[in-house]
Amino acid sequence: MITLNPNQWNLVYNIFSFGLISMLACTVYTLVSQSRVLPKYRTALVMSSMVTFIAGYHYWRIFNSFDHASTGMKVDVSGNQDAFNEAYRYVDWLLTVPLLLVEVVAVLALAKEVSRSLITRLVPASAAMIALGYPGEIATGPDAQNTQILFGVLSTLPFLYILYVLFVELGKSLDRQPEGVAATIGRLRLLLIATWGVYPVSYILGMGNDVATENQFVGVQVGYTIADILAKCVFGLTILKIARMKSAAEGMKEDH
Repeated sequence: MITLNPNQWNLVYNIFSFGLISMLACTVYTLVSQSRVLPKYRTALVMSSMVTFIAGYHYWRIFNSFDHASTGMKVDVSGNQDAFNEAYRYVDWLLTVPLLLVEVVAVLALAKEVSRSLITRLVPASAAMIALGYPGEIATGPDAQNTQILFGVLSTLPFLYILYVLFVELGKSLDRQPEGVAATIGRLRLLLIATWGVYPVSYILGMGNDVATENQFVGVQVGYTIADILAKCVFGLTILKIARMKSAAEGMKEDH
């Protein structure tokens, strides 16, 4: 059990609530925006809606888990059956991170061979990145820090490969995009790096102890939630912007 002060407990409670409503709001917005883009770009918006819907469901579970694990200001983080369940995040990421990458490929509407090549490399790498991070996240015992470092390094390897594919391989396809789209996609990739960079920082904040301290627990939960909102909601809205720009470039009239 860890004992949070009232400000810490309220911060975690409210950030989970904010994460939940952000995901639900973005799901609705991207769904109702389908008619604002050409049919061939709607798959990307459907995937964006799936990402935020899946994340919204898991934030509901995380929110309930935190409330259930709390007794007053005390929170059970022991890993037992009634404790706060960190696994919900990793189940969410295992599903949503590959979809995020597929969104990028889908909105570009590349040739089938190019799209297939990118997807078959990005999806397995993203799944490996999440799977390798989980053992470090839940590590306990006197050797916990060594386990955290080991799996933190291992999960970084597929992350670096994803960056290579996004910046080198995907970059080769940007010259054929309409004016302004390539620059927006360039910013999208930078957004991905910036938001994904918050995850390892939050991971590192939780390292060094058998059981997280109060400050570590709050820092990790707040950091992960902010990163999720940026990587899923803001990312999804940028995908929508790219789809609308490409639709307009291909003759679709803007609605007013």
